[in-house]
Amino acid sequence: MAAIFNQGKTGAQPGGRPPAAVELSPEGALAAALAAPGKPPVYAFAPLPQDALVTGIEQANLRAPQAVADAIRSALDQVSPRSRAITLVVPDTVVRVFVLDFDSLPAKAAEALPVLRFRLRKMIPFDVEHAGVSYQILTQTKTECKALTAVVPGPILAEYEAAVRAAGYEPGAVLPSSLAALEMADSLEAVLAANLSNDAITTLIANGPDLLLYRTLDLPGALEERAAEIRRNIAVAAAYFEDKLGAPPRRLHYAGNRDAGEFAGWLGRPDLAVVQLAERPESGLLTPLGTESIAGVAGALALRGAQAGGIR
Repeated sequence: MAAIFNQGKTGAQPGGRPPAAVELSPEGALAAALAAPGKPPVYAFAPLPQDALVTGIEQANLRAPQAVADAIRSALDQVSPRSRAITLVVPDTVVRVFVLDFDSLPAKAAEALPVLRFRLRKMIPFDVEHAGVSYQILTQTKTECKALTAVVPGPILAEYEAAVRAAGYEPGAVLPSSLAALEMADSLEAVLAANLSNDAITTLIANGPDLLLYRTLDLPGALEERAAEIRRNIAVAAAYFEDKLGAPPRRLHYAGNRDAGEFAGWLGRPDLAVVQLAERPESGLLTPLGTESIAGVAGALALRGAQAGGIR
């Protein structure tokens, strides 16, 4: 499942997705591309100078736009995409994600998006009329419709897309990091997942096509306080999982810029096995990736045919 902000010329067959992706974070640009159909992806990473990219919704994110564009170009050029269109994976902290309930939604995106914007007006702290809004129908019956809805401030979406274009590529699709990473989980079972960055942690619960929980929280800088906040967040998510699904989770699917073993140590929960959403590949690494997780870009490449509205 994924809410996509832009579905322009994807460089793929109808129902497909761009054959390359890049994830931006304050640490740098991580790129992945499918070298050929049926072949595993190749990966490259280009670091960013400190404070070149600062995430959040209240101010401009790209403090050094040229440095960000250069990092995108460096990482993507090394993986040699087969088209100029790529999927852009952005930090969770710039996107607000909701599961909204309706009696029904219009079938046409042009008619559904104004309904979504109206509902979002009192839910987000920025201008919804000029924001990027995307949605995907999760479940629909004659009397109920659930829509996974993602919204990002218009100026922030514009600056990320401008950096991709300045690098010589086209943002064929834009995804928040955790929704992209979730594509790597087994969709046949209920999933508890966590995505950790230097700034925040996102916890998710998915059960088949339904998203039961999506929560992004900022983290304190001090290591002990950070570990305590992570433990609290996972405990809340695990309790919610058990309440909704009738059994406690046995596994936590993890993506993040810290080792899974270190994350498990912070949790101190032997009842909850921490497993990587995407294991670090043994081949296809064109540059050292440092501590960066590949789950976001790998999930972006795995994503196929999400039904989502484009930017309006």
